[in-house]
Amino acid sequence: MWIERFKFPFYVIVHPFKGFWEMKYDKKGHLTVALAIVFLVSLASMFQYQYAGFIVNPHSPYSFNSMIQLRNVILPFFLWCVANWSLTTLMDGEGKFGEIVVASAYALLPIFLLFVPATIYSRFITQEETAFYYYLNGFAIIWFLYLIFVSTMTVHQYTVLKTIVTIGLTVVCMGFIVFLCMLFFSLIQQMYSVYFTIYRELQFR
Repeated sequence: MWIERFKFPFYVIVHPFKGFWEMKYDKKGHLTVALAIVFLVSLASMFQYQYAGFIVNPHSPYSFNSMIQLRNVILPFFLWCVANWSLTTLMDGEGKFGEIVVASAYALLPIFLLFVPATIYSRFITQEETAFYYYLNGFAIIWFLYLIFVSTMTVHQYTVLKTIVTIGLTVVCMGFIVFLCMLFFSLIQQMYSVYFTIYRELQFR
């Protein structure tokens, strides 16, 4: 049973239209597998950041922070899911939040599958051979974007045009959510500063 659950995402990335349809209507998707993929993609991102060959890696090994690298994958992923779900509920989308999470996670799988071998390859190449490294990374991103497009269209039962508009608006909505969160935390910080100042004034009187 679990073997089939872990094999299904590989089927989805090769047959996206049929795979996402079966995920939604035949209930073949599994949340635990989806979250495992997100975690693996986070590890692949950290692996590439830290261990890519010096020819293609501009980062200092001493600047590595695992929590920041996890945030750089997990936060945008869940921002996408929340923004997409919030938006599509207003645009007659048929996808549930759980379906969006699972479909989006499955779409991330090519990044894990290609980033790891690309990173290993980068440690044995010369300057003239870097093109293949960038090709692998670029192909992983293009494959991921294509799967996100197909998953959005299939899960919400949208047309091609509506899917493109929805993806664009979702990205805008993600920025708006980030702005609201920053505004909220800034307000909390200022309130704390005011109350702490008042408390100190009363304490010294």
